[in-house]
Amino acid sequence: MGELPKIISVDDHVIEPPNVWSDRLPSKYAGIGPRIERRTVSNLQFNGTTYTFDLDPDGRTADFWAYGDLLMPHRRIIAAAGYDVDERTLTPITYDEMRPGCYEQKGRLEDMDVNWVEASLSFPTFPRFCGQTFLEAKDRELAMLCVRAYNDWMVEEWSAGTGGRLIPLCLIPLWDPVAAAGEVRRNAARGVKAVCFSEIPYHLGLPSIHDQVWNPFFQACQDTDTVVCMHIGSSSKMPATSPDAPASVQATLSFGNAMSSLSDFLFSGVLVRFPTLKLAYSEGQIGWLPYILERADDVWHQHRGWAFPPDQVPEPPSTYYYRQVFGCFFRDHHGIKSLDECGVDNVTFEVDYPHSDSTWPNTKAVAEELFSLLDDETTYKLVRGNAIRMLSLELDA
Repeated sequence: MGELPKIISVDDHVIEPPNVWSDRLPSKYAGIGPRIERRTVSNLQFNGTTYTFDLDPDGRTADFWAYGDLLMPHRRIIAAAGYDVDERTLTPITYDEMRPGCYEQKGRLEDMDVNWVEASLSFPTFPRFCGQTFLEAKDRELAMLCVRAYNDWMVEEWSAGTGGRLIPLCLIPLWDPVAAAGEVRRNAARGVKAVCFSEIPYHLGLPSIHDQVWNPFFQACQDTDTVVCMHIGSSSKMPATSPDAPASVQATLSFGNAMSSLSDFLFSGVLVRFPTLKLAYSEGQIGWLPYILERADDVWHQHRGWAFPPDQVPEPPSTYYYRQVFGCFFRDHHGIKSLDECGVDNVTFEVDYPHSDSTWPNTKAVAEELFSLLDDETTYKLVRGNAIRMLSLELDA
């Protein structure tokens, strides 16, 4: 293998700076819209999908997002870049304790430079992976304004002026598929090619993807060549064996919702009705793909008389995966060994900066070890080529 091509990471994260909403919402929402408040806190704990804590005058100082009745402290695990593995804890922190690359454009580009990364697509933090924070809000008018404000910041501030290095990824109002379609089209008109969506919307109290209520959204994404990006955890429900299982069990099983979601889409008819729609499973890894595709095809052959409407899935389900779906990984030796089944044209690479799972600042070394037995053409596809095609980028034009 020659020198590793510059990496395009299709899954990173941005910790929103304090001004995202305060600069963009009408003044009447100054004390209600998302804003940063510095508090002191103790006993911060993770409980499956939520955090609990005590506001404590003798506790640790932390910066909180405040929004309506919601208070959410920044935690070191979401801003882990620069911390040793054993320091990547639930410790509450302030912006001052984060690397600037977590929340500033200049710092992010610098941290990408030292990590052999040319371009990066970043998921939100305070809104959560697909905007669940705004879905759960009581005031829908304000929530819609918050979605639009985030997207404006993402396009006009975070990504602007970077020559395509910071790739914009936008939100939709999950509660309204027609308005969601409108927001996809609004952002596509200014060059956005990716949008967040839930891997399993039913877990959020929304219609499942088997309900054609989502058709306007999928149609807008197909019409504008906008990739539907589904991050693990975007259903606000992570796979777990029991309520008292440690978080390590969830971390081990984190691919499970991506696997379930892909099964959903393969038998939903969505990829048949929208034959050029593109789906991306972010941070789901890829080693599980060969079996689930084999199993879906076997179900299609063996149970087509009763398990699904045959006209809804006229071809073996793997057909639609290889045509329209992309997996994503950062460390997955088994997946690399199974590339023929995963699809050499269906796999993308990520850094996961600045989360605790990230390979930063050693991603180049990690990639060189992972891809050491691959030919140059395959390595190029995994490191950047498939991402360029998936996101319609012009970086190698």
